[in-house]
Amino acid sequence: MKNSHATENVIETQELTKMFGKDIAVQTLNMQIQPGTIFGFIGPSGCGKTTTVRLLTGFYRPTSGTLSVLGKNPSNFSNSDREKIGYLIQQFVLYPELTVWENLNFAASFYGVNPFRAGRLNKLLDFVELKEDKNKLARDLSGGMKRRLSLAATMVHNPELLFLDEPTAGIDPILRRKFWDYFKELQVEGRTLFVTTQYVGEAAYCDLVGVMYEGRLLMIETPDGLHRRAYGGDVLAIRTTEGMNSEQRHHLESLPFVHGKVKVIDENENDVIVDEANTAIPSLMEWCLAKNLTVEAIEKKSVPFDDVFVKIIEKEAAHV
Repeated sequence: MKNSHATENVIETQELTKMFGKDIAVQTLNMQIQPGTIFGFIGPSGCGKTTTVRLLTGFYRPTSGTLSVLGKNPSNFSNSDREKIGYLIQQFVLYPELTVWENLNFAASFYGVNPFRAGRLNKLLDFVELKEDKNKLARDLSGGMKRRLSLAATMVHNPELLFLDEPTAGIDPILRRKFWDYFKELQVEGRTLFVTTQYVGEAAYCDLVGVMYEGRLLMIETPDGLHRRAYGGDVLAIRTTEGMNSEQRHHLESLPFVHGKVKVIDENENDVIVDEANTAIPSLMEWCLAKNLTVEAIEKKSVPFDDVFVKIIEKEAAHV
């Protein structure tokens, strides 16, 4: 799919703020998202993710600040501008008394999709694995099937920018992974995806991740960058045949590229935080050799994103 906004940010906000009465829902939000990006917007329920999406899609007007989506302020969108956007909301809003096919066909009519569209609709149902269920009433679908039908309806007019608000909420882990496989396929086709989620582990599937907490955007980072921001560097696991004694651990902590305390995992494994894993590993191999420690493995540790998120929030709370 060809993107008509390849040379500019698809989404850009400056000091974007939304208040409801005296309550601040979104506070001074700044972001820039380039075409073809999967942008993950993570944070706990009620932190301002959905409000932000509604600002970006023009359902809400900001209290202050500026925003641009596909080169325009959403409040000034024409019908043709809106046709470039797909918006999957959290609730199922299709018609329970219509079949899967009828719902998708209705959505296509709503967006003015070419009347000779049966091939496209079948392709979409194939994509979300509902082709065999096309004659089922929507009311008889499982929760996961309803989410897949909603996703197909969101894509029926071939939008270049997709806002997916909690698309994987309430569905099982296997189906959640399948959804992210869908999203990757959409990215390959040239689309930009803005995906909100409270499953912070889904950050691993994104190109960039915005961390939202209590109405504020704490940071935008790559998944790897989030780990580094949370821990101050890369986490390495050092596994040796011989146990490392306290004197050796103390000396390890004094090395210039090691940060903080050594974390003892068990008798033979210790974790350290270093500036850069690739440059630190050879130096740590030499250090272990000098200390008569037989190295079984030194490898970068993948810390769960739940732990990363908690660490980021703890750091933020400490600065308040």
